[in-house]
Amino acid sequence: MHFTSGTTGNPKGAVHVHEAVVAHTATARLALDLHPEDVFWCTADPGWVTGTSYGIIAPLALGVTMVVDEAEYDTERWYTILEEQRVTVWYTAPTAIRMLMRGGDEAREGRDLSALRFIASVGEPLNAPAVVWGTEAFGLPIHDTWWQTETGAIMVANFAAVDVRPGSMGLAMPGVEVAIVHRTGDEDDPGIEMVDEPDVDGELALREGWPSMFRTYLGQPERYASCFRDGWYLSGDLVRRDADGYLWFLGRSDDVITSAGHLIGPTEVEGVLTAHDAVVEAGVIGVPDPMAGEVVKAFVTLYPGIEATEELLRDLHGFARKRLGPAVAPREIVPADTLPKTRSGKIMRRLLKARELGLPEGDLSTLEGGPDAPDDASSTGGGP
Repeated sequence: MHFTSGTTGNPKGAVHVHEAVVAHTATARLALDLHPEDVFWCTADPGWVTGTSYGIIAPLALGVTMVVDEAEYDTERWYTILEEQRVTVWYTAPTAIRMLMRGGDEAREGRDLSALRFIASVGEPLNAPAVVWGTEAFGLPIHDTWWQTETGAIMVANFAAVDVRPGSMGLAMPGVEVAIVHRTGDEDDPGIEMVDEPDVDGELALREGWPSMFRTYLGQPERYASCFRDGWYLSGDLVRRDADGYLWFLGRSDDVITSAGHLIGPTEVEGVLTAHDAVVEAGVIGVPDPMAGEVVKAFVTLYPGIEATEELLRDLHGFARKRLGPAVAPREIVPADTLPKTRSGKIMRRLLKARELGLPEGDLSTLEGGPDAPDDASSTGGGP
């Protein structure tokens, strides 16, 4: 049993079965290119689904040497582990990659990282600048992967045999059938409508029955049943599929911002902001507006040594408006020292929004640092 990260609501207990090992083994070969001779480091905490599935089960099933480190993140330590343990395949999170980016090139200079041959990421969307940075820093693109606590294993990936498209989730794994759908009907007569055309936004659905599919939510059978329609699991993630089948993440359906008739995925806005040379991370929410219903507000963390001057903020606004248009670009951009995250590295937008609007913060059991962490451990630098 694994609990979800609680980024958009209370954590849910997803119940899994031993058949999941079939999917762990196959996807570790296809998405992570694991071979018995590899030295593999999955940086996820073993208490999370990634840490169990790919930090323990998959490497054991494949006979792969694995590295386990219990210490907190530290830039120097991580580079030292990669170098001294001669890691060949590395599976980490976008948050960690952005922290390495923020740490600068000096920490990596003079190190022999030549054993490293494959890097992959999971946890939340990997923005295009991070993929490009991987090529610059290691000579290797970072392969983003998509899956959920509920799916139990990697479902979509920029896997080893295909070209990486920076910013894309990738392609459906072999044996996994995906669809883009729109929900139709109402609670009494729910249904789905398939979207066949490329470049149309919709919800990502998976044909049910893959080996690692969760079997229920603990104590919530009705909620579990509501995740399925006509033989398809509805992920709650909004995506777009291009003409070549690559999927592009737009945001959780819970996170979508409705502004003057526009449906805005926060991930798209965050991706543009992090493409700016000054920005490491961004968290985007919708805040109430009497005219538009909601407007976009962004919180950003900057690279060390960069000051959040009025001039820089004006430049960020212009940068975003040029790439997104005035209807989608943030109305307000607030510099922050840190952004609140789950212990698995996902930005907790619901917590950003609760603090901004003075609403109850809800369940904080998955918050990085824990519910008893000091206030400044997850300060956004703005809002209540």
